[in-house]
Amino acid sequence: MDFSEKDRDQLKQIARDAIEGVLFGTDKKPSVMPAVLKEKRGAFVTVKKRGELRGCIGYIKGFLPLHETIREMAIQAAFHDPRFNPVSKNEWEDIDIEISVLTPMKKIDDVDEIKVGIHGLYIEKGTYSGLLLPQVAAEYDLDRMAFLEHTCYKAGLPKDAWKSKDTKIFIFSAEVF
Repeated sequence: MDFSEKDRDQLKQIARDAIEGVLFGTDKKPSVMPAVLKEKRGAFVTVKKRGELRGCIGYIKGFLPLHETIREMAIQAAFHDPRFNPVSKNEWEDIDIEISVLTPMKKIDDVDEIKVGIHGLYIEKGTYSGLLLPQVAAEYDLDRMAFLEHTCYKAGLPKDAWKSKDTKIFIFSAEVF
């Protein structure tokens, strides 16, 4: 899944341009798009202000071409993450963008398959679901059990819901830049 430095830079620029478009009324869209950025891929855009989370939204599956997903998710993360107020013009210079392009999800039956720091988790039980990106475990120094519990919590489930037979656990990797 390795993206070239040029591809990474272009995706980051697409995200920045999308947010600036909302903040400042500009409309910049790249005219040339490499084939790899047209593939339908799941991806998340994380917005941070001086290293602190400011918004994070994405698609777990590839519904749109990657460049469109990044554009859309950048706007969602910056302005529509319900956990935060929308990013303002005043704080724009302190904002950094992180992009996570996901591999397809793989359902697992044994939690020992989870490689903390390599895999992200997606947990589903009934109508509840929650996802944590691979870098979350490393950033918060979580071990496998804590990672599972935090993902259950994110899904709105009890922390031990991952043990239930009707809970589905999926792993995935991400290229993060």
